Amino acid sequence: MTTKPIPAVSFQTARNGASTKSNEMGMRPMQERAYNKRGEQYLLIKSPPASGKSRALMFIALDKLHNQGLRQVIIVVPEKSIGGSFGDEPLSRYGFWADWAVKPKWNLCNTLGADDEKADPSKIKALGQFLESEGRVLVCTHATFRFAVERFGVEAFDDRLIAVDEFHHVSAGEDNRLGNQLTEFIARDKVHIVAMTGSYFRGDAVPVLTPEDEAKFEPVTYTYYEQLNGYQHLKALNIGYFFYTGRYLEAIEHCLDPALKTIVHIPSVNARESTKDKVSEVNEILHYLGKWTGADPVTGFELVAMPDGRVLRIADLVDDSDPARRAKVLAALKDPAHKNDRGHVDIIIALGMAKEGFDWIWCEHALTVGYRSSLTEIIQIIGRATRDAPGKATATFTNLIAEPDASEAAVADAINDTLKAIAASLLMEQVLAPRFTFSPKNAGPLPDFDYGPEGYQEGKANVGVNEERGQYHFEIAGLVTPKSPEAARICDEDLNEVIAAFVQKKSVAERGMFDEETPPQELTQVAMSAIVRDRYPDLSAEDQEAVRQHAIAALNLTQKAKSLAMDAVDPADGEQRANTALLEGVRQYAMDVRELDVDLIDSINPWQAAYAVLAKSMSESTLKQVQAAIAAKRTKISPEEAKDLAAAAVKFKKERGRLPAVTSPDAWEQRLAEGAAAFMRFREEGRYE
Repeated sequence: MTTKPIPAVSFQTARNGASTKSNEMGMRPMQERAYNKRGEQYLLIKSPPASGKSRALMFIALDKLHNQGLRQVIIVVPEKSIGGSFGDEPLSRYGFWADWAVKPKWNLCNTLGADDEKADPSKIKALGQFLESEGRVLVCTHATFRFAVERFGVEAFDDRLIAVDEFHHVSAGEDNRLGNQLTEFIARDKVHIVAMTGSYFRGDAVPVLTPEDEAKFEPVTYTYYEQLNGYQHLKALNIGYFFYTGRYLEAIEHCLDPALKTIVHIPSVNARESTKDKVSEVNEILHYLGKWTGADPVTGFELVAMPDGRVLRIADLVDDSDPARRAKVLAALKDPAHKNDRGHVDIIIALGMAKEGFDWIWCEHALTVGYRSSLTEIIQIIGRATRDAPGKATATFTNLIAEPDASEAAVADAINDTLKAIAASLLMEQVLAPRFTFSPKNAGPLPDFDYGPEGYQEGKANVGVNEERGQYHFEIAGLVTPKSPEAARICDEDLNEVIAAFVQKKSVAERGMFDEETPPQELTQVAMSAIVRDRYPDLSAEDQEAVRQHAIAALNLTQKAKSLAMDAVDPADGEQRANTALLEGVRQYAMDVRELDVDLIDSINPWQAAYAVLAKSMSESTLKQVQAAIAAKRTKISPEEAKDLAAAAVKFKKERGRLPAVTSPDAWEQRLAEGAAAFMRFREEGRYE
């Protein structure tokens, strides 16, 4: 087993500075893109951490107040700490026509000073006072807003802008009150809504909005590619997992480099990695780093002297036994006077904090022990390390995962955690990759795409590139194009949502990673088809197939690009070369491929490249143990799978003029024959209505 983490994916940026440059009104590119759609009643801003969503909202909100006739703005954030992002900003200093101001009494996330004018101490009543007042802007938590809507009714908010930050907290599920309230607001159609998120998927099976509500939102999408490529300082982002045996506290020294500004997230006390004593775990980490010499009386940071004489300043956010000390540490971390002070703190150790909305631009390494509760949480943690800062050339996310031990229960748990870690990695690769636009063979060139020195050529393999937007255009023979507006929107905007559901489906991931007897098409065709049908039951069968093909093409093109990047090894030292990784791999694949067709894409196992990384970072004996455990769980064909396989067998017969043969040397053809036979048997048994 390796003693160092191996990146599952590396992303190297062009550092063209574009995402940090401002126009004559003081707007960065994402903010300008959002402001250009300020007239929309329903706006959805999907943009990564640190891209400036809060300031984008300020520009839009001021225009809605001054030029669109809205009475008030209510900004809703998931927790108090994020409310600070919407404080006063002198926007006119940078060229805008107005400043942003929030009266202290109407920022319900802040503690008021002794001399500040105060609203009702009940935050719900205070929001009611605001609705009756001449105040223009209020900031509150999701919880306060929910209770206020329940008390005052949706009609009390007419002619106002409701801005929902961290929108992925909303869902269309019946038990999500905020989601239900937004549905009521949209049905009444008397408010404007701006929704903002850095990770527009929830990590579970419930969509954020119903399709009919989502269709009313105008999206503004700014990708990780655009954001990171436009930085000035950060040039590489590495994401990977590291497997260990024994206690994580003994393995952490392989991952925790005291020379890097690091956020360490230790496991929940309920997690199997935990020792069940979170305070002792922090003390043990401090002991590994050096000699504890006390706490700073001003900040509350722990001071640890290292053997080389350097003193580390460590913020402990785990120990909550002393509320005063904890408040002191939090205040020191949020102190605006030290925002640009690289030496203010060296390491932050947290459990449930320092994730969403936490801003520490100097963070170079996010080290997470054990799997967190959702993919969204992982994306948020990675976002803590992706800020641009002087002297910060590389950022890394490492997930420290326990290997299975001999007991069967532990093997099952470890497999589950491993699959979750890989799912997070696969999804982050999709988030980082350029956006793909697909069209059928010979559909013609798209505007603003560069097709190379000879341009677009009919009948040849054409790949277009838009470097500025980070977008690639591939032609795929046999591609089904979406017919309805909803299917087209999904293919343009929501493929990562579909891919997230696919890579998280445990049974599919197990077979893709560890069952060598599973044909790739059983994953790419049958399993993905089932997911698309479940998510979008109202789409026609043709549109469902279009979404399936687009999603699997995006996933598998990224994975093939990753494989090429991983193969880029310098023979001189055997190390993966300073890696343009994902982007270079996409370019390389675009040049290598002569003819892309749907069958070729469907024949790629999406987990192949991830398994190659896993094989380098997990011991061979453990891998065999995991494969044996998965093989033992292999099940017979279910009635649902048989129906899907039979449909694929019908397609096979149309294309080849014969039925699939169970004796075929091709594993997929064998599976189709087995599925068709099972379908006939189930139908005779009356299993289908």
